[in-house]
Amino acid sequence: MHKLSRSNRDKLQQFVAITGASDKNALQALKASDWQLEAAFDVFYSQPQPRSNGDMRRLEELYNRYKDPYSDMILAEGISVLCSDLQVEPQDIVTLVLSWHMNAATACEFTKEEFFGGLQALGVDSIGKLQEKLSFMRSELKDEQKFHEIYNFAFGWAKEKGQKSLALDTAIGMWQLLFAEREWPLVNHWCDFLQDRHNKAISKDTWAQLLEFARTVDPALSNYDAEGAWPYLIDEFVEYLYDKSVVEK
Repeated sequence: MHKLSRSNRDKLQQFVAITGASDKNALQALKASDWQLEAAFDVFYSQPQPRSNGDMRRLEELYNRYKDPYSDMILAEGISVLCSDLQVEPQDIVTLVLSWHMNAATACEFTKEEFFGGLQALGVDSIGKLQEKLSFMRSELKDEQKFHEIYNFAFGWAKEKGQKSLALDTAIGMWQLLFAEREWPLVNHWCDFLQDRHNKAISKDTWAQLLEFARTVDPALSNYDAEGAWPYLIDEFVEYLYDKSVVEK
């Protein structure tokens, strides 16, 4: 093996510490991604991880610890215990990222298939190993593409079963949680506007378009195009900002 530079050796140690991979597998992932850590994580986690009977037994034991006693699912109480074991608050955004990894259909619920699939995708079979992944999951929010995926996932995850729209209070809570990560300066004005002027459930289109607006339109609205194809609610928000003198025309 060629001698690694100090920088690459540090990356190798960091990769192994976060993923629990062997030096050999870590080296393969890092070389395949030109020594870019984030890309190497993607390479590593996209590869199917072999599972032994012992791994499956540990997953089964873990699932049974959190499973509801009266149904074959993990419900709110079990998720609360899981969060306590992980030493995170249930409202911590990392629980949303974990749910995204599990492809959970509904907030505060994990089916057995979702729970097993998510932990297997993360390559963990114990609480200790899952705890070690928390910093990696938080780092995923810094990745533009992954944040976009997590943001879009959050709409379906947070809405009530059988509903097409997201309750306004829930949407506001989710926006405040998500945009705390992306630091959109207008998020509080947006939430105030919705409570003052809208007071209705949020459609999937509005949810998706708001992220595009936050990503592409300068907070001072210097590049806002009034003739653009924004939902009417976003156009009304812009007028609200002008009316409140938050920004100048």
